[in-house]
Amino acid sequence: MTSSAMPLELLHQAGRILSLPLDIIMPDGRALHLEEIRRVLPGQRYVGVASFAGRTVLAKFLVGNKAAKRFAAEKSGVLLLAEQSLPTPPLLDSGFAENAGWLLFEYLVGAKTLAEKLTGEQYRETVFRAAAAVAQLHAQGLWHKDLHPGNLLEQEGKLFWIDGDGIRAEQPRRALSSARALDNYALFLAQLPLCQTLAENSIAALCAAYQTVNPASGEGWRSSTLARAVARRRQTRLRNWLGKIKRDCSDFVRRQNGWRGAFGLTMVRREEADKLAPLLADPDAFIARGEICKDGGTATVALVTLNNRQLVIKRYNIKNLRHRLSRSWRESRAWVSWREGNRMLALGMETAKPLAVIEERSFWLRGRAWLIMEHVEGENALIRLQSPEQRKEIDAIKTLLAELEAARLSHGDMKGTNLVWREGSERWALLDLDSMRAHRCDFACRRARRRDLARLLQNWPDATSLLRQTLVEPQV
Repeated sequence: MTSSAMPLELLHQAGRILSLPLDIIMPDGRALHLEEIRRVLPGQRYVGVASFAGRTVLAKFLVGNKAAKRFAAEKSGVLLLAEQSLPTPPLLDSGFAENAGWLLFEYLVGAKTLAEKLTGEQYRETVFRAAAAVAQLHAQGLWHKDLHPGNLLEQEGKLFWIDGDGIRAEQPRRALSSARALDNYALFLAQLPLCQTLAENSIAALCAAYQTVNPASGEGWRSSTLARAVARRRQTRLRNWLGKIKRDCSDFVRRQNGWRGAFGLTMVRREEADKLAPLLADPDAFIARGEICKDGGTATVALVTLNNRQLVIKRYNIKNLRHRLSRSWRESRAWVSWREGNRMLALGMETAKPLAVIEERSFWLRGRAWLIMEHVEGENALIRLQSPEQRKEIDAIKTLLAELEAARLSHGDMKGTNLVWREGSERWALLDLDSMRAHRCDFACRRARRRDLARLLQNWPDATSLLRQTLVEPQV
């Protein structure tokens, strides 16, 4: 394939989509052959895999009005890591000219982010190795202001720090202050699945793992103190994430004023936008050709196939004029499901992944709406729990209820068909989220939780003492 060419100083005009392969012409005349894009912040930052001077590199380009500041921060962070002998991909080449900067790092073949490794049987081992890496960073007086599992790479069992623009120093080579270390470690733990940090023994073990490597910064920490810090950080992160799901950004595409009426709205995950384009253009046509799972007055649910992939479309109908008037001023139930599905995924809880939401709008008045989700395969609770003595499944329900409580969420319609067992994770996926609520006060949350539990137990009116003792007693 023939490569096109672009001077580095014009890269800020490229937008989000680059035509690859692409030769980037550096200010000094050297050429870099860009083969793959990993991350894009349009007009500001481009990260990808490239060939340069006969070797494969990870290239980071910083362009736009803030390029000089971001280049300085990135290079400073990389040098801080190297000076403290902390593992980070070697910086091979860098420079800044004509409002554009470049940093070329050694490409770590086969490396994966920690986020990709936090699955399956190696979860616990991976987390504790990451905890040790964070403690080592803090022991050298450094911290990462954007500390998340995606900013640690693993190659052949070794962890490497990346994204140097987030590295900050308090006093290099002197252990980080306890308060700063606690907050930064809590930021990392807040991004682990909620179920992994609920139990006191889990937090205690993670606290001890840190203190073993860096006792100076972790001196005096208690598991309860760490748990509160994690909860605060999780809440802040969740608030920021829920702000992203309603605007055009690196993760989501927002389209307005489309075929769904004046101010009609479509939100879709960016990585799904092209794949779902035919469905988003005419969801009703797919419903008509699909397998109807429910065809009620207020909602129609269909299982459809697109590109050999099974998806679920839920259309929220308008029954009559009175119903239209009652729904037009409020958030659509599709939007509630979109928001709460994304909330649950951000918390590491199991649900059908929401891929897109469409709303008909006439100015500010809402009409019909569609929610497109991944299809969750598995047995629902009415089928799976034929015997109420099934300890594994009952304990998983208990964990789900604890997660909802910790997140101050209530479901609103916890019938057996809305719980689907996922064999791979051995957890329950919670579906049908259009009645889910996030509560601000403990009293309202406890009251709603009791209603959820009562509705859940109605599925098994003859439940044995094991089911009731496991679910009821810890919750009341």
